[in-house]
Amino acid sequence: MSDIVPPEVKPKPAIPANTGPLVPPTSAIPVPVGSHSTAQSASGGSTLLGYIGIDTIIEQMRKKTMKAGFDFNIMVVGHSGLGKSTLLNTLFKSQVSRRNAGWPRDEKIPKTVEIKSVSHVIEEGGVKMKLTVVDTPGFGDQINNDNCWEPISKYINEQFEKFLKEEVNITRKKRIPDTRVHCCIYFIPPTGHSLRQLDIEFMKRLSHSVNIIPVIAKADTMTIEERQEFKQRVRKELETSGVEFYPQKEFDDDMEDKSDNDKIRETMPFAVVGSDKEYQVNGKRVLGRKTAWGIVEVENSNHCEFAKLRDFLIRSHLQDLKEVTHNIHYETYRAKRLNENGGLHPISSNGTQESNL
Repeated sequence: MSDIVPPEVKPKPAIPANTGPLVPPTSAIPVPVGSHSTAQSASGGSTLLGYIGIDTIIEQMRKKTMKAGFDFNIMVVGHSGLGKSTLLNTLFKSQVSRRNAGWPRDEKIPKTVEIKSVSHVIEEGGVKMKLTVVDTPGFGDQINNDNCWEPISKYINEQFEKFLKEEVNITRKKRIPDTRVHCCIYFIPPTGHSLRQLDIEFMKRLSHSVNIIPVIAKADTMTIEERQEFKQRVRKELETSGVEFYPQKEFDDDMEDKSDNDKIRETMPFAVVGSDKEYQVNGKRVLGRKTAWGIVEVENSNHCEFAKLRDFLIRSHLQDLKEVTHNIHYETYRAKRLNENGGLHPISSNGTQESNL
Protein backbone atom coordinates (compact mmCIF):
# COMPACT_ATOMS: atom_id res chain seq x y z
CA MET A 1 0.00 0.00 0.00
CA SER A 2 1.22 3.54 -0.66
CA ASP A 3 2.15 5.90 2.13
CA ILE A 4 -0.73 6.35 4.53
CA VAL A 5 -1.47 9.76 5.94
CA PRO A 6 -1.98 9.35 9.68
CA PRO A 7 -5.11 10.80 11.26
CA GLU A 8 -4.86 14.28 12.68
CA VAL A 9 -6.08 13.15 16.07
CA LYS A 10 -3.03 12.06 18.04
CA PRO A 11 -3.61 9.45 20.74
CA LYS A 12 -2.43 10.37 24.21
CA PRO A 13 0.32 8.10 25.52
CA ALA A 14 -0.66 6.08 28.55
CA ILE A 15 2.25 7.48 30.59
CA PRO A 16 4.87 10.02 29.46
CA ALA A 17 8.22 8.38 28.88
CA ASN A 18 10.90 8.99 31.53
CA THR A 19 13.61 11.14 30.01
CA GLY A 20 15.69 11.56 33.12
CA PRO A 21 16.53 9.63 36.29
CA LEU A 22 13.74 7.75 37.99
CA VAL A 23 11.89 10.24 40.17
CA PRO A 24 9.27 8.97 42.61
CA PRO A 25 5.84 10.56 42.45
CA THR A 26 4.93 12.91 45.28
CA SER A 27 2.60 10.35 46.82
CA ALA A 28 5.43 7.82 47.07
CA ILE A 29 8.22 10.01 48.50
CA PRO A 30 9.80 8.16 51.46
CA VAL A 31 8.11 9.20 54.68
CA PRO A 32 9.90 10.31 57.83
CA VAL A 33 11.05 7.69 60.33
CA GLY A 34 8.22 6.66 62.56
CA SER A 35 5.53 6.82 59.89
CA HIS A 36 4.79 4.40 57.08
CA SER A 37 3.31 4.21 53.55
CA THR A 38 0.75 1.44 53.41
CA ALA A 39 -0.42 -0.51 50.37
CA GLN A 40 -3.44 -2.80 50.57
CA SER A 41 -2.98 -6.41 49.55
CA ALA A 42 -4.99 -9.60 49.55
CA SER A 43 -3.47 -10.55 52.90
CA GLY A 44 -4.63 -7.33 54.51
CA GLY A 45 -1.90 -4.79 53.74
CA SER A 46 1.86 -4.27 53.58
CA THR A 47 4.15 -1.40 54.49
CA LEU A 48 6.23 0.51 51.94
CA LEU A 49 9.18 2.42 53.36
CA GLY A 50 9.83 4.28 50.13
CA TYR A 51 9.34 4.40 46.37
CA ILE A 52 9.78 1.06 44.56
CA GLY A 53 8.87 1.80 40.95
CA ILE A 54 6.08 -0.73 40.40
CA ASP A 55 4.14 1.87 38.44
CA THR A 56 6.79 1.86 35.68
CA ILE A 57 5.47 -1.50 34.43
CA ILE A 58 2.91 0.43 32.37
CA GLU A 59 5.68 2.35 30.61
CA GLN A 60 7.62 -0.89 30.05
CA MET A 61 4.55 -2.52 28.49
CA ARG A 62 3.96 0.54 26.32
CA LYS A 63 7.51 0.45 24.94
CA LYS A 64 7.30 -3.26 24.11
CA THR A 65 3.94 -2.83 22.40
CA MET A 66 5.26 0.07 20.33
CA LYS A 67 8.21 -2.02 19.18
CA ALA A 68 6.21 -5.15 18.37
CA GLY A 69 3.03 -3.52 17.06
CA PHE A 70 -0.23 -5.47 17.06
CA ASP A 71 -2.80 -7.11 14.79
CA PHE A 72 -6.41 -6.07 14.36
CA ASN A 73 -8.71 -8.00 12.04
CA ILE A 74 -12.07 -6.53 11.13
CA MET A 75 -14.81 -8.13 9.04
CA VAL A 76 -17.60 -6.28 7.26
CA VAL A 77 -20.87 -8.01 6.34
CA GLY A 78 -23.89 -6.68 4.48
CA HIS A 79 -25.36 -6.71 1.02
CA SER A 80 -23.81 -4.63 -1.75
CA GLY A 81 -24.40 -0.88 -1.95
CA LEU A 82 -24.47 -0.16 1.80
CA GLY A 83 -21.14 1.70 1.85
CA LYS A 84 -18.99 -0.89 3.62
CA SER A 85 -15.76 0.06 1.83
CA THR A 86 -16.36 3.79 2.27
CA LEU A 87 -17.05 3.44 5.99
CA LEU A 88 -13.80 1.53 6.55
CA ASN A 89 -11.80 4.13 4.65
CA THR A 90 -13.46 6.81 6.79
CA LEU A 91 -12.77 4.94 10.03
CA PHE A 92 -9.05 4.60 9.37
CA LYS A 93 -8.67 7.79 7.32
CA SER A 94 -6.86 5.90 4.58
CA GLN A 95 -7.63 3.66 1.61
CA VAL A 96 -7.80 0.34 3.47
CA SER A 97 -10.83 -1.30 1.91
CA ARG A 98 -10.72 -4.22 -0.49
CA ARG A 99 -11.87 -2.02 -3.38
CA ASN A 100 -8.79 0.16 -2.91
CA ALA A 101 -6.38 -2.77 -3.10
CA GLY A 102 -6.52 -3.90 -6.69
CA TRP A 103 -10.03 -5.35 -7.04
CA PRO A 104 -11.92 -3.93 -10.02
CA ARG A 105 -14.70 -1.52 -9.14
CA ASP A 106 -16.99 -3.07 -11.72
CA GLU A 107 -16.60 -6.65 -10.48
CA LYS A 108 -19.80 -8.65 -10.75
CA ILE A 109 -21.71 -9.76 -7.66
CA PRO A 110 -20.67 -13.37 -7.02
CA LYS A 111 -23.29 -16.11 -7.10
CA THR A 112 -22.17 -17.35 -3.69
CA VAL A 113 -20.66 -15.64 -0.66
CA GLU A 114 -16.92 -15.14 -1.07
CA ILE A 115 -14.35 -14.22 1.55
CA LYS A 116 -11.69 -11.71 0.51
CA SER A 117 -9.15 -10.02 2.75
CA VAL A 118 -6.49 -7.37 2.41
CA SER A 119 -3.89 -6.25 4.96
CA HIS A 120 -2.15 -2.94 5.59
CA VAL A 121 0.31 -1.64 8.17
CA ILE A 122 -0.85 1.63 9.69
CA GLU A 123 1.42 3.69 11.94
CA GLU A 124 0.34 6.50 14.22
CA GLY A 125 2.33 8.12 17.01
CA GLY A 126 5.01 5.43 16.76
CA VAL A 127 2.49 2.59 17.18
CA LYS A 128 2.21 0.08 14.31
CA MET A 129 -0.98 -1.82 13.64
CA LYS A 130 -1.35 -4.54 11.04
CA LEU A 131 -4.94 -4.06 9.93
CA THR A 132 -6.65 -6.85 8.01
CA VAL A 133 -10.00 -6.07 6.40
CA VAL A 134 -12.16 -9.10 5.59
CA ASP A 135 -14.95 -8.50 3.09
CA THR A 136 -17.82 -10.83 2.20
CA PRO A 137 -19.04 -9.98 -1.32
CA GLY A 138 -22.21 -11.80 -2.31
CA PHE A 139 -23.77 -11.86 1.16
CA GLY A 140 -27.50 -11.13 1.00
CA ASP A 141 -27.42 -10.38 -2.74
CA GLN A 142 -29.06 -13.57 -4.03
CA ILE A 143 -32.71 -14.42 -4.61
CA ASN A 144 -32.26 -17.34 -2.22
CA ASN A 145 -30.05 -16.36 0.73
CA ASP A 146 -30.58 -19.53 2.76
CA ASN A 147 -27.50 -20.45 4.79
CA CYS A 148 -25.45 -17.65 3.23
CA TRP A 149 -23.76 -17.16 6.60
CA GLU A 150 -22.12 -20.62 6.44
CA PRO A 151 -19.03 -19.56 4.41
CA ILE A 152 -18.48 -16.71 6.89
CA SER A 153 -18.82 -19.01 9.91
CA LYS A 154 -16.45 -21.47 8.25
CA TYR A 155 -13.85 -18.73 7.66
CA ILE A 156 -14.01 -17.57 11.29
CA ASN A 157 -13.52 -21.13 12.55
CA GLU A 158 -10.67 -21.73 10.12
CA GLN A 159 -8.77 -18.82 11.68
CA PHE A 160 -9.33 -20.32 15.15
CA GLU A 161 -8.03 -23.65 13.83
CA LYS A 162 -4.88 -22.07 12.38
CA PHE A 163 -4.13 -20.40 15.70
CA LEU A 164 -4.81 -23.62 17.63
CA LYS A 165 -2.45 -25.66 15.43
CA GLU A 166 0.30 -23.12 16.01
CA GLU A 167 -0.30 -23.31 19.76
CA VAL A 168 0.13 -27.10 19.93
CA ASN A 169 3.38 -27.10 17.96
CA ILE A 170 6.32 -28.42 19.99
CA THR A 171 8.49 -25.65 18.54
CA ARG A 172 6.24 -22.64 18.63
CA LYS A 173 6.86 -19.29 17.05
CA LYS A 174 7.76 -16.51 19.45
CA ARG A 175 4.73 -14.65 18.19
CA ILE A 176 1.87 -16.64 16.66
CA PRO A 177 0.38 -14.87 13.62
CA ASP A 178 -3.13 -13.80 14.60
CA THR A 179 -5.66 -13.92 11.76
CA ARG A 180 -8.67 -14.42 14.07
CA VAL A 181 -11.55 -12.03 13.39
CA HIS A 182 -11.69 -9.58 16.29
CA CYS A 183 -14.75 -7.69 15.16
CA CYS A 184 -17.58 -8.06 12.66
CA ILE A 185 -19.44 -4.90 11.63
CA TYR A 186 -22.87 -5.93 10.40
CA PHE A 187 -24.56 -3.41 8.07
CA ILE A 188 -28.34 -3.12 8.48
CA PRO A 189 -30.17 -1.62 5.48
CA PRO A 190 -31.88 1.71 6.35
CA THR A 191 -35.38 0.47 5.53
CA GLY A 192 -37.01 2.28 8.45
CA HIS A 193 -39.32 -0.70 8.96
CA SER A 194 -37.85 -3.76 10.67
CA LEU A 195 -35.00 -6.23 10.45
CA ARG A 196 -35.02 -8.87 7.76
CA GLN A 197 -35.03 -12.52 8.83
CA LEU A 198 -31.57 -12.76 7.23
CA ASP A 199 -30.25 -10.04 9.58
CA ILE A 200 -31.57 -11.82 12.66
CA GLU A 201 -30.37 -15.27 11.56
CA PHE A 202 -26.85 -14.09 10.76
CA MET A 203 -26.31 -12.23 14.03
CA LYS A 204 -27.93 -14.96 16.11
CA ARG A 205 -25.82 -17.74 14.57
CA LEU A 206 -22.48 -15.95 14.62
CA SER A 207 -22.71 -13.94 17.85
CA HIS A 208 -21.17 -16.84 19.80
CA SER A 209 -18.05 -16.99 17.64
CA VAL A 210 -17.29 -13.35 16.82
CA ASN A 211 -17.87 -9.87 18.28
CA ILE A 212 -20.76 -8.46 16.26
CA ILE A 213 -21.30 -4.69 16.11
CA PRO A 214 -24.52 -3.78 14.25
CA VAL A 215 -24.72 -0.47 12.40
CA ILE A 216 -27.47 1.19 10.39
CA ALA A 217 -25.91 2.03 7.03
CA LYS A 218 -26.47 5.26 5.09
CA ALA A 219 -28.34 6.86 7.98
CA ASP A 220 -28.65 10.14 6.05
CA THR A 221 -31.46 8.57 4.00
CA MET A 222 -33.72 8.90 7.07
CA THR A 223 -34.85 11.89 9.10
CA ILE A 224 -33.63 12.13 12.69
CA GLU A 225 -37.07 11.07 13.95
CA GLU A 226 -37.22 8.09 11.56
CA ARG A 227 -33.70 7.11 12.58
CA GLN A 228 -34.51 7.10 16.29
CA GLU A 229 -37.68 5.07 15.78
CA PHE A 230 -35.82 2.56 13.61
CA LYS A 231 -33.00 2.22 16.16
CA GLN A 232 -35.48 1.50 18.96
CA ARG A 233 -37.34 -1.01 16.79
CA VAL A 234 -34.09 -2.80 15.88
CA ARG A 235 -32.95 -2.98 19.52
CA LYS A 236 -36.29 -4.45 20.54
CA GLU A 237 -36.23 -7.02 17.72
CA LEU A 238 -32.68 -8.08 18.59
CA GLU A 239 -33.64 -8.49 22.25
CA THR A 240 -36.82 -10.41 21.41
CA SER A 241 -34.90 -12.71 19.05
CA GLY A 242 -32.21 -13.42 21.64
CA VAL A 243 -29.43 -11.88 19.55
CA GLU A 244 -26.34 -10.94 21.55
CA PHE A 245 -24.06 -8.25 20.18
CA TYR A 246 -20.85 -6.74 21.53
CA PRO A 247 -20.38 -5.59 24.27
CA GLN A 248 -22.30 -8.40 25.96
CA LYS A 249 -23.54 -7.73 29.49
CA GLU A 250 -22.10 -10.98 30.81
CA PHE A 251 -18.56 -9.82 29.94
CA ASP A 252 -18.66 -6.56 31.93
CA ASP A 253 -15.73 -6.77 34.36
CA ASP A 254 -17.02 -4.43 37.07
CA MET A 255 -19.57 -1.71 37.82
CA GLU A 256 -17.51 0.93 36.01
CA ASP A 257 -17.43 -1.27 32.90
CA LYS A 258 -21.14 -1.94 33.21
CA SER A 259 -21.92 1.77 33.47
CA ASP A 260 -19.81 2.64 30.42
CA ASN A 261 -21.09 -0.27 28.35
CA ASP A 262 -24.73 0.36 29.28
CA LYS A 263 -24.44 3.79 27.67
CA ILE A 264 -23.01 2.21 24.53
CA ARG A 265 -25.67 -0.50 24.41
CA GLU A 266 -28.38 2.15 24.69
CA THR A 267 -26.92 3.91 21.63
CA MET A 268 -26.56 0.84 19.41
CA PRO A 269 -27.00 0.11 16.61
CA PHE A 270 -24.95 3.12 15.52
CA ALA A 271 -26.56 5.07 12.67
CA VAL A 272 -23.60 5.92 10.45
CA VAL A 273 -22.60 7.75 7.30
CA GLY A 274 -19.26 7.24 5.59
CA SER A 275 -17.36 9.51 3.21
CA ASP A 276 -13.75 9.99 2.17
CA LYS A 277 -14.47 13.35 0.48
CA GLU A 278 -13.84 16.73 2.07
CA TYR A 279 -15.96 19.87 1.78
CA GLN A 280 -15.63 23.43 3.04
CA VAL A 281 -18.10 24.14 5.86
CA ASN A 282 -17.92 27.39 7.86
CA GLY A 283 -14.29 27.87 6.88
CA LYS A 284 -13.24 24.33 7.83
CA ARG A 285 -12.51 21.25 5.77
CA VAL A 286 -14.75 18.39 6.89
CA LEU A 287 -15.49 14.85 5.74
CA GLY A 288 -19.00 14.76 4.39
CA ARG A 289 -21.62 13.77 1.83
CA LYS A 290 -23.09 16.42 -0.42
CA THR A 291 -26.86 16.28 -0.80
CA ALA A 292 -29.49 18.49 -2.40
CA TRP A 293 -30.18 20.14 0.98
CA GLY A 294 -26.62 20.55 2.24
CA ILE A 295 -23.53 18.76 3.53
CA VAL A 296 -23.91 15.79 5.86
CA GLU A 297 -20.85 16.05 8.13
CA VAL A 298 -19.61 12.56 8.95
CA GLU A 299 -17.87 13.51 12.21
CA ASN A 300 -20.64 15.81 13.44
CA SER A 301 -22.61 13.95 16.14
CA ASN A 302 -25.68 16.04 15.29
CA HIS A 303 -25.69 14.54 11.79
CA CYS A 304 -24.85 10.87 12.47
CA GLU A 305 -23.17 8.53 14.95
CA PHE A 306 -19.97 7.79 13.04
CA ALA A 307 -17.82 9.51 15.69
CA LYS A 308 -19.38 7.33 18.42
CA LEU A 309 -18.64 4.19 16.41
CA ARG A 310 -15.03 5.27 15.79
CA ASP A 311 -14.39 6.16 19.44
CA PHE A 312 -15.97 2.90 20.60
CA LEU A 313 -14.24 0.67 18.07
CA ILE A 314 -10.76 2.19 18.14
CA ARG A 315 -10.25 4.53 21.06
CA SER A 316 -11.95 2.74 23.96
CA HIS A 317 -12.68 -0.93 23.14
CA LEU A 318 -10.10 -2.13 20.61
CA GLN A 319 -8.05 -4.00 23.21
CA ASP A 320 -11.18 -5.47 24.78
CA LEU A 321 -12.35 -6.73 21.38
CA LYS A 322 -9.05 -8.61 21.07
CA GLU A 323 -9.28 -9.99 24.61
CA VAL A 324 -12.89 -11.18 24.25
CA THR A 325 -11.92 -12.87 20.97
CA HIS A 326 -9.03 -14.71 22.65
CA ASN A 327 -10.49 -15.41 26.09
CA ILE A 328 -14.10 -16.16 25.14
CA HIS A 329 -14.67 -17.02 21.46
CA TYR A 330 -11.35 -18.73 20.79
CA GLU A 331 -11.34 -20.56 24.14
CA THR A 332 -14.85 -21.88 23.42
CA TYR A 333 -13.66 -23.20 20.05
CA ARG A 334 -10.45 -24.60 21.55
CA ALA A 335 -12.28 -26.48 24.34
CA LYS A 336 -14.74 -27.94 21.83
CA ARG A 337 -11.94 -29.14 19.52
CA LEU A 338 -9.93 -30.68 22.34
CA ASN A 339 -13.00 -32.49 23.65
CA GLU A 340 -13.84 -33.80 20.18
CA ASN A 341 -10.37 -35.18 19.52
CA GLY A 342 -9.43 -36.25 23.01
CA GLY A 343 -6.72 -33.61 22.88
CA LEU A 344 -4.73 -32.44 19.86
CA HIS A 345 -1.32 -34.11 19.61
CA PRO A 346 1.63 -31.71 19.56
CA ILE A 347 3.09 -31.13 16.09
CA SER A 348 6.85 -31.54 15.77
CA SER A 349 9.08 -29.25 13.75
CA ASN A 350 9.00 -31.64 10.74
CA GLY A 351 5.19 -31.38 10.60
CA THR A 352 4.35 -34.83 12.05
CA GLN A 353 2.14 -35.29 15.08
CA GLU A 354 3.72 -36.75 18.20
CA SER A 355 2.05 -39.74 19.81
CA ASN A 356 1.01 -39.64 23.44
CA LEU A 357 2.34 -43.22 23.81
